[in-house]
Amino acid sequence: MSKAEKLIIRLLSSPKDFTYPELKTLLASLGYDEVQGTGSRVCFQSKTHKIKLHKPHPTNILKQYQIALIIDELKKENLI
Repeated sequence: MSKAEKLIIRLLSSPKDFTYPELKTLLASLGYDEVQGTGSRVCFQSKTHKIKLHKPHPTNILKQYQIALIIDELKKENLI
């Protein structure tokens, strides 16, 4: 099982400790590039899709609503 597959399984379990670096790794493996916006705003974009969110701070742990948003967006694109 690849690292990306493990991260998908982990993401789908909606963990309370899913980190921003893990998200970057997962989305990069799915063909998304990170584009820095203003402040803590960031956009992950593929050729046909964008996922916009704020970087978590002061820690790197994503909020539950962000995890739910990412799962929904990836399901819409049939990536998970």
